[in-house]
Amino acid sequence: MIPLNDNVRLSRTPVITIALVVANVVAYVLAAVHGGSLISGQTVVSYGAIPYEFSHWGQHCALGISGLNPALLCSGQHGVIGRAAPQPATWETAFTAMFLHANILHLAVNMVFLGVFGATVEDRSGHVAFLAFYLLGGLAALALAVAVAPGSATPTLGASGAIAAVLGAYAVLRPRARVRTLVVLILRITFVELAAWVVLAAWFALDAILGALGLATHVGGGTGVAYYAHWGGAALGAIVAFTLLARHRDRAPRDQLAA
Repeated sequence: MIPLNDNVRLSRTPVITIALVVANVVAYVLAAVHGGSLISGQTVVSYGAIPYEFSHWGQHCALGISGLNPALLCSGQHGVIGRAAPQPATWETAFTAMFLHANILHLAVNMVFLGVFGATVEDRSGHVAFLAFYLLGGLAALALAVAVAPGSATPTLGASGAIAAVLGAYAVLRPRARVRTLVVLILRITFVELAAWVVLAAWFALDAILGALGLATHVGGGTGVAYYAHWGGAALGAIVAFTLLARHRDRAPRDQLAA
C-alpha cells in the first residue's frame, strides 16, 4: 500500500515538506557513502539518539566487546570499564537522529508518507509553524522513548516520531479526506481511493512491524522500544491540531476538495 496523493487542494507550495524529504534523502546518502553499502554502526552510535545517554547525562556509549561478541557498551554501566571516545553532544543527537535511517526501506516508507500528508498539514499550519511542529514531534517521541526505557542502549533512528506527529495532526485536520493509493497484490497492481484513516493506520502498523523485526535499527542488539514511542508524537500532533489549528479543521464543503 503506497499513498500517492490526497484529495485536498493546496493553497501554497509545501516548501518545508519538500526540504525535509530532500534533507532526509541527502543525509541517508551521505551516511551510506561514509559507511559503505549500509550505514556504519559507528555512524548510528554517534548520531543516533540513545535513551541511556539522555537518562545518564554526560555518559556516552560506544561499540565494544562483551565476552566474545560485539556489543554497544555505555560508560557507567555495571561491569563497563573506561569511557567512550569523544562524540557529538547528547542534545545534538536528538536532532541528528531524526534525519538518520537504518536502511533504504525505512527511509522510503517514511518519506512517502511525509510527502503526501506533510504537504496538507503544512498548508494549514504555515511553513515556519510546520517546521517547528515537525521537530517537536520528533522530540516528543524521543522523550517518551527515554521515559519508557531510560536504560536502553539501542539507538533510535529516523523521522518516524516527527512523521507520527504529522499524521496525528492530519487525522484531526482532515478526517474526511480520501487518499489515492497504489496497492500491490500478488499478481496485480491497482489504484484505489481509501479513507485517510485507513492509510494512516497502515503506516503505524508497518512502523511497528519494522521496529519489531529490528529493521529500524541494526546496532545494539535488540529491537528497542522506539516504535512504541511514536504514539507520543502522534498524540502531540493530534493535540496541537485540535487546540491551535482547530479553525482549519475539515469543515469545508466538498467543492473545496480536489476531485
